[in-house]
Formats: sequence, C-alpha cells, structure tokens
Amino acid sequence: MSSEDILKQMEEEIQSTMPSDIRITDVEFEGAALVVYTLDPEKFAEKNEIIKQLAKKLQKRIMVRADPSVLEEMEKAEEKIKSIIPDEAKLVNIYFEPDVGEVTIEVEKPGLAIGKKGALLNEIRKTIGWSPKVIRAPPMPSKTVQDIRRYLRMVAEERIQFLRKLGRRLHRGTSDGEKWIRVTSLGGYRQVGRSCSLLSTPDSKILVDCGIDPSSPNNGSPYLHLPEVLPLESIDGVVVTHAHLDHSGLVPLLFKYGYDGPIYTTYPTRDVMILLQMDYLKVCADEAKKTPYSSENIRKEIVNTIPLNYGDTTDIAPDIRLTMHRAGHILGSAIAHFHIGDGLFNIAFSGDIKYEKTWLFGAAATHFPRLEAMVLESTYGGKNDTQPSRKQATEEIKEIVKKTLESRGKVLIPVFAIGRSQEVMIVLEHLMRHGEIPRYTVYLDGMIWEATAIHTVYPEYLNIDLRKKIFQEGDNPLMADIFERVESYDRRREIVDSSEPCIVLATSGMMNGGPVMEYFKAWADGERNTLIFVGYQAEGTIGRKIQRGWKEITIGDKNITVDMNIETCEGFSGHADRIQLMKYVKNLTPKPKKIITNHGEESKCIDLAASIHKRYGINTLALKNLETVRFR
Repeated sequence: MSSEDILKQMEEEIQSTMPSDIRITDVEFEGAALVVYTLDPEKFAEKNEIIKQLAKKLQKRIMVRADPSVLEEMEKAEEKIKSIIPDEAKLVNIYFEPDVGEVTIEVEKPGLAIGKKGALLNEIRKTIGWSPKVIRAPPMPSKTVQDIRRYLRMVAEERIQFLRKLGRRLHRGTSDGEKWIRVTSLGGYRQVGRSCSLLSTPDSKILVDCGIDPSSPNNGSPYLHLPEVLPLESIDGVVVTHAHLDHSGLVPLLFKYGYDGPIYTTYPTRDVMILLQMDYLKVCADEAKKTPYSSENIRKEIVNTIPLNYGDTTDIAPDIRLTMHRAGHILGSAIAHFHIGDGLFNIAFSGDIKYEKTWLFGAAATHFPRLEAMVLESTYGGKNDTQPSRKQATEEIKEIVKKTLESRGKVLIPVFAIGRSQEVMIVLEHLMRHGEIPRYTVYLDGMIWEATAIHTVYPEYLNIDLRKKIFQEGDNPLMADIFERVESYDRRREIVDSSEPCIVLATSGMMNGGPVMEYFKAWADGERNTLIFVGYQAEGTIGRKIQRGWKEITIGDKNITVDMNIETCEGFSGHADRIQLMKYVKNLTPKPKKIITNHGEESKCIDLAASIHKRYGINTLALKNLETVRFR
C-alpha cells in the first residue's frame, strides 16, 4: 500500500469518527506525525478523548492544528497579544511558528501572563486562533536563536512542504524477507575527529554525526564516498548527537551534494551547531582556506532540522524510531537510541558523554527500555586516563590563577565556546566572589558570549541546582560583572598590549586558529604568563604540541618561542574518564550484548574494549574506519 493510500484510509477513519460540529479541512502526514487541520480547534480541545482514541486506533502520533484560515495575521495577532498580556508580566518577545500554528510568548513573569487557571492563554487562543505557550524570557538574549526563529518564520511554507514530503517517505512501508542491521564506521573510529557512522537495514539508511577532523590541516572529512553511502539522496535521516564540529561540522556539506532529508537533534544542539558552523566558515575565510560549503547550505539545514527534547520518540525511517537521552557532555548533547523494526533490535550511539554531575549538567543517562548494542566513546578510555573531580579541578585552577595574577601575569585559557567556557566561568566567578583569587577582569573572546546566551534560552537542559540559582534566586553566575565581552579587533589589541593582569577565555579550544592565537603569539614569551588547558587536545593540533612541551611553535610563517607556564586542568573535561566509562557500562540498564568503542586514539579504543569484555563479559569491538559490523 502506498503512503497516499495509507493517508486516505486514515483520513476516512478520522472523518467518520468526528462529531458533526467539528469541521475537518485537511489531514496530512507532516514528518512522523499525522496532522489534522480544523476550523474548530476550541471544540477539539474540549473533546481531547477523541484524539487519544484515534491515536491508539491508528497507531500514530496525531496533532491538531487550526486551519490557516482561522489564524489571525501575525502582525495583527502580535498587537492583540500585547493588549491582553498585563504590563506586570513584562513581555519581552513574541515569535510565531507558522508551520505548527503556535506562538511563543516570552515574559519575565510567566504566571501573570498565563492568568488564573490559564484564563489569559484561553483568551489569546480564542482571539487570534494561534496556539499560545508562555515561557520565561532568557536573561541573556541570543542573536543566534532570534535569527533562526526569524528565518523559520520566513520559510514556513517551504518547511511545511518539506515535512509533508518527509511524511510520505516515512510511510512508504517495509520490505519482506531477511532482516539485518549493520553499522559502518565512516570516521572517528580509533581516532578523535570526523565522527560519522552509517546505521543501515534492508529498508533504511541513517547517518549518525558528520564532523570535521580538527587535527587535519584541511579538516579531513568522513568517508562519505563509499558505495553504501551514495547517493546521498538515499539516506533517510542524519542524527547529530551534539554540536561540536568534530560531530556536526560537515552536516551542511551533505546538502551541497544532494541530500535533502531531515536532520534530527535536540533544540539547543540545532542552535549551537548553526552558530559553530557559521563561525567555521568565517574562520576558513579569515585563514584563506577553501570553505567546504556555503551559508546557503546552512540555511537549508535549518529548514530541514527536526528538533527533539530528551525523551521524545519519533519515527525517522519506516523501520527505525529515535529517542534522545541526556549525555552530560555539552548543552543539548544526547545519546541517540534507535529502536529498529517491531522489537527486532535496539542500539545506542553515546556521542560524547560525561558520567558525573557537573557545574552545568546532570550525568549521562544509563536506563533504556531495551538495549542490545552500544557504540561508546573512548576519548579517555586508556587504563591510566583518570581525571580529578570537579572539586579538585577547582582547587587546582585556583592555585594556578592565583599565583599568576599575584605575579602580575596574564592567564590564557583556550576553550571550546560550548560547555568548557561556561564551566570555567562559573568557577572563576565563584572564586572571585569568595575572595579566593584576586579580582580582575575575565575577557571572553570568540563565540563564548553568544554560546552562553544560548545556555540561558534552554534552562531545562541545565542541572537543577543551576536552574534554581538563576531563576529562583535571581543569581546568574554567567552574567557577573567580572566578565567582559571582546567585541572587536581593536579591543583585543588593547587587551593584548595592556600591562594589567587579566584572565582571557578564548576560542578555539585546540589552538588550531581562532582569537586565542592572537593572545598566545603576544604572551607566549612572558615567563609570568600562564596557559591553562581545560579541554581535550587532539593529536596533531597546536594545543597538543604545546601541552607536550614544545618550546618552538610555528604559526604561519612565524616561529613562536614558548616561555609562558603551561598547565593542564583535566578535571574540566566534558568527557568521561576511564573510571567513569567503566562505571557507566556497569550501570547500563539493560546490559547490551555488544559494545563498539570509538572516538578515541587507537590504544584507548582497544584498551577500553578489552577491559569491558574482561570485567563484564560483554562482547566488544574496537572497529577501524571503513569496517562494517552486522548485528543480526
């Protein structure tokens, strides 16, 4: 049966079930959902049981939307919302999502905007037809988030057409015959960088991550030219576990070469990866490197991204369902869990995980409904790869920073814009607030400020303690007055040339370009200055060379003498160390029958795989790139 036949059958069932006073204007597949358009959304809301019964009978997620004809024009709707929301609620922003018929209202005091028993929300719904939701306005506005929302509003019709096309593809049905599941390693196996895997069945192909190799001068790509990958149009979906460029950096490249399908990721990952990809293009241009794709490809990626929250489950192929679970690595990072077939097989890809509560996030999830296999990262999987606790890391960075500032030196901390930056900010603010280190300005250079703003847009992704501190106590450590954003080249030069002690957090985290290099070139020969590594330095990067003690570093055509102090604070890593990885496997529920190690140097992938097998009796593999393993 074709998808058109299935849709027609479902529409007939819905029409025959509806009471005569509810007028249905259209029924469509939009992505994985069956969307019912009606002229009477209010009546639908009153008869919620009907939708539940239909969803159970049709075995589909059903969404009800107001027919576009009953929606007030956005400009007029906005004015009416402003007239209904009381001034005391302090309205900050209104944004519409035409593809789903929703309007989000950002206010400082949500309770006042919702009204008693939702009275104001009901009034808004009846007045404008749009389905309203009220959220607390983030304390730091994010230009990236605002730009993405604005763009999605502009391309609403294009997005609806994409979702409908995808809906028909998802409902094409499955084939008869032998069932099998395979994973092909396209990048990031026995290495750190260019993470990419292909999950395939007789009926589906899913790409998991598509990143750059930060240790490659030309940022090497995954093996996308393999016959099982091509043509790119044959791929059903791309799942991005998190936004770091070694996992998401080449996703727009897929659109350049013919891919036109969906990208599945969490809401914050969508926003952060767009920020990082746009910056990646800028860095390539600044360094006169050939850009692998254009901003137009990134805009297409925005249209085709289907964001999910943790715990959301959605069909991504005729025989595959995806659920995202907390990974604890960076904002929005997720473990991607795939349920294949009708109970046939379950496999999870960890992406990058942290199995410990940090200053920002909760620990990676260990409980899954079913789990036969897992692909597990091994960045710190070697037998000697242990890291200090967050408490120990705080003490360590305190002593290093205190000593440097008291000797009137400068502290330079290369950071990834997402995750490490915010954790270091929280620690430095805490230490200065309690007088444990001298109070000096902490300069934030690169994308750190904007990345921090995105964190405040998604408080539900932060740990409960930080959420409470920000929203209940009104104390946001990320907005303390010790932080100053470096917004121009001239300001950067002033800081570089100043004789005053200071702390600079700057991207890029592995020192392969970015604003951190300007500070490093100027301060490297100062014996009172200190460079502190707080994140992983991949093999082949300038950061790894400095970390290993190189005293001469060549940057472009210039030789830099390194006399500044070089320190490493391992406890800030967003990756689980060897002890945490072993504990993570121990606590997995249920226990997988097979674990594949990846995202680690060769020795670490092999070591972790051997140790897991020896201690827990689980079959393990340390795949090489270009290898395929069959699970059934």
